[in-house]
Amino acid sequence: MMQAQEEISDTYNSSSTLASVIATIESIVQDWDLDQPVDASTRLVADLGFESIDLIQMAAALEQEFGRPNFSFADLLIVDGRYVDDLTVGQIAEALDARI
Repeated sequence: MMQAQEEISDTYNSSSTLASVIATIESIVQDWDLDQPVDASTRLVADLGFESIDLIQMAAALEQEFGRPNFSFADLLIVDGRYVDDLTVGQIAEALDARI
C-alpha cells in the first residue's frame, strides 16, 4: 500500500496535478460557449458558471483521474461550517497535491 502511494506521488507533481485538473475541467466545459481559457486563476462559479451538478461531475472525474475514490471535496467546499462561494482551479490542484 505504501509503495502504491509513493508511486502516485511520484507520478504527480504540482505542475502535472494542475495540468490534470485543467484537462478534467476543460473536458467538462468543452461544449460550453466560453470566452476564456481555463488556467490556475479560473474560478469555477464566477468564470465558468459551474452549478452544483457540475461540481459533482468534476469531483467524480478527479477522483477517477487521481485514483482516490475516498477523496473528500467537503474540505474544499465547506469552511467553518459554511459553503465557500467559489474555488479556483489552482486551489483544487493545491488541495489534491496536499492529499496525494
